[in-house]
Amino acid sequence: MTKPNIIEEKPISMFDLKEQLDKNKKDMGELNFRAERTSEYLDEFMKIKPKEGKELIEKLIELKIPRLREQHLFKIADLMPHKLELVKLLFQGTPLTISDESCKKIVKIVEEYRK
Repeated sequence: MTKPNIIEEKPISMFDLKEQLDKNKKDMGELNFRAERTSEYLDEFMKIKPKEGKELIEKLIELKIPRLREQHLFKIADLMPHKLELVKLLFQGTPLTISDESCKKIVKIVEEYRK
């Protein structure tokens, strides 16, 4: 059995993944079992539409919160934390520390996109 060679590791958001799966389904006609199950999962748990998700990430980038990386932005957009405690909980397992003021800014922007 061959070992695949990883060329690049890049975080991806749920809405980007959904867009890619939809594109593949359109091009190939149908998805394989795992891709179809992933698409069903995303339909169930995705909390934001792709266009709105991209706008949300742009607004979060504009906040210029120090040490907030791309993977953190995608995590915020995927989980849509609407309370200060949820934002803090989101980063609890990482070495990233965010001030209460920055967390409040994140919550304020996320609230604009919550349904």
